[in-house]
Amino acid sequence: MLKSLCSAFLMYSRIPVPEIEWNEENRRYALCFFPLIGAVIGALLLFWKWLCFRLAVGQMLFAVVSVWISVLITGGIHLDGFCDVTDAKFSYASRERKLEIMADSHVGAFAVMYLGIYLLLQTGFYTEVDSVQTAGIISCGFILSRALSGLSAVLFRSAKKQGTLQSFVLPAYRNITIITLSMIILLSCIGMVLISSVQGICCAVISGVIFWYYRRFAYKTFGGITGDTAGWFLQICEMGILVSAILSEKIMEVVQL
Repeated sequence: MLKSLCSAFLMYSRIPVPEIEWNEENRRYALCFFPLIGAVIGALLLFWKWLCFRLAVGQMLFAVVSVWISVLITGGIHLDGFCDVTDAKFSYASRERKLEIMADSHVGAFAVMYLGIYLLLQTGFYTEVDSVQTAGIISCGFILSRALSGLSAVLFRSAKKQGTLQSFVLPAYRNITIITLSMIILLSCIGMVLISSVQGICCAVISGVIFWYYRRFAYKTFGGITGDTAGWFLQICEMGILVSAILSEKIMEVVQL
């Protein structure tokens, strides 16, 4: 179990953990521990928001550092998937060619443009996070998005027989992974609802919609999912939760007025 934990952190984060042998046995439960990386990011976000309150730090600095925290912890691995999928999607090539484009290490023009837009939008919405309550819901979202991404890895059809994603899926204990991630998804949603019922429900619903769209999009565009599409989904899901949390808060403020 501890080796699976280390495998997950070694692959999906830059958090220092002991080096272990890279074999299937050490990756049996890795996907189960994937959401813990989101918990670390969420905890750091909450601490940063609390520190901003204490030091009267401006919203722009809070937003920029909040975006940086996620990149710092993950090393940008999921943003890399976002870029690869964006390049493949807008190539309008055949399915086989799109898979080749995703596997290419070079970054195309569409990836650069949409990554810039994504980071600008993310920074802009973070400037609207006024309360620790909203920051708490967003923090739960980091856990939820990774649990959904891990669940999709074992439930959805794969577009390739080999790859980084398959190196975690094939050796995994399927039933244990599904049960564990489903429980984490449920607990994450309950946590968001307990923090704020309206915001929590909105974020949970939007996450479900994005999860449904992800399956439809991946199957239609690539014939299944890959490690890159999993990263793309995670980034879209996190953005959806962030936007949903902010907009639902703004709507509640208007209604109360």
